[in-house]
Amino acid sequence: MKADVLVAEIGSTTTLINAFCGIRSGEPKFIGQGQAPTSVLEGDVRIGLNGAIEDLKANLGADKIEYGEMLATSSAAGGLRMCVHGLVYDMTVKAAEAAALGAGAIVTMATAGKLSEYDIEDLKEAKPNLILLAGGTDYGEKETALFNARMIAASGVKAPVIYAGNVQNKRAVEDIFQKAGISCTVTENVYPKLDKLNIEPARKIIHQVFEEHIIKAPGMEHIRDMVTGHIMPTPGAVMEAVQLAYNEIGDVVAVDIGGATTDVHSVTGGSEEIGILLTTPEPFAKRTVEGDLGLYVNAKNLVERIGADALSAELGIDMDAVMANYLPIPKSAEQFKLTERLCKEAGLVALERHAGALRYVYTPSGRRTVAEGKDLTAVRTIIGTGGALTRLPHREQLLRALADCNATGMMLYPKPGKLRTLFDDDYIMASLGVLSRHYPDAALALLKHSLGI
Repeated sequence: MKADVLVAEIGSTTTLINAFCGIRSGEPKFIGQGQAPTSVLEGDVRIGLNGAIEDLKANLGADKIEYGEMLATSSAAGGLRMCVHGLVYDMTVKAAEAAALGAGAIVTMATAGKLSEYDIEDLKEAKPNLILLAGGTDYGEKETALFNARMIAASGVKAPVIYAGNVQNKRAVEDIFQKAGISCTVTENVYPKLDKLNIEPARKIIHQVFEEHIIKAPGMEHIRDMVTGHIMPTPGAVMEAVQLAYNEIGDVVAVDIGGATTDVHSVTGGSEEIGILLTTPEPFAKRTVEGDLGLYVNAKNLVERIGADALSAELGIDMDAVMANYLPIPKSAEQFKLTERLCKEAGLVALERHAGALRYVYTPSGRRTVAEGKDLTAVRTIIGTGGALTRLPHREQLLRALADCNATGMMLYPKPGKLRTLFDDDYIMASLGVLSRHYPDAALALLKHSLGI
């Protein structure tokens, strides 16, 4: 069996291998998938990669798999953990957070203003893979970012730093970290002017720095023995695929409900009508990750949100018995019922948090309507990806419930009946995100096939 490209998705517990052929001939095809336990904690990522290839061979009934190149995404060892530091929370800090999240990071710490000794203690405890330092519009306030650079350099934390703040500080920040022996990459300011976001350059730099340093992480040192092309954070690769979808079908939102977290990605400029009412700018491409909403690791959180007694009455199941034997992949009819209900709850809450809302403010001249947060009103397509929304039996009803969740009309989200639903049937959006870096046309064709468009 010959494949042009294998794409590995190295997760915290499972490593997937997706195989593709016809990439260069203009007739791309998804061949199949294999999986094996991730072996990063065992000290060598290659064990899991080879295991997944063996499983792929078995699934295809092939004696041998030959391939031209291998690409990868990774969320192993806790994923890409980032700390972000800026000047004003609603300005540079939120912009830096948006860049980090859009790149696929887990933001473990965010601070505004000058770092205190307690902040430095928290930074050490967070053990970030990467630090994003921002602060000040271009040719605006300079001192805070310089102060924070000196504090981080003296902290003993050796994580690489990306500086995306006031352009006037560029040389000074580089000098501070160079003298401390810390890698520092400078990119464009994430908030160059008041009410203007510029997060795409930082997002791309985050991917580059991640790729340079992931190969030094414990258990990942030999990844370059097998992976020949790009390595991206898995959620960042999903964002690339969502942006690829936007280029084809227009304004879009994608929901990924996982075992530990629920991610929502949106690519839209919103509507002119709402734009007039917005109080602060929002990124064109936005990702939010809800660390308390997951179908396995955080199942108890979701049960508590709804109420165990309410779930028992609604679903007609014995909650104590079902939860006592609750599995990451449901087996019994009762487990499927509960998983689907928790999936719906996780999706509804995550969308409510991702989307902005209308609210009323009262002024001396009377009541006024303002809009806060991400405007999704121009979105016309919602995509379900991830294991739950692509594999659960009643996925159509689940995604339709998420599409029609703005019954009150106060969310910055389409009214019921306005969104069409699509599914990542092959469950390959992350793989296509990294594949698009090398072969955008092939990735788009494969994405359209997986989405059924």
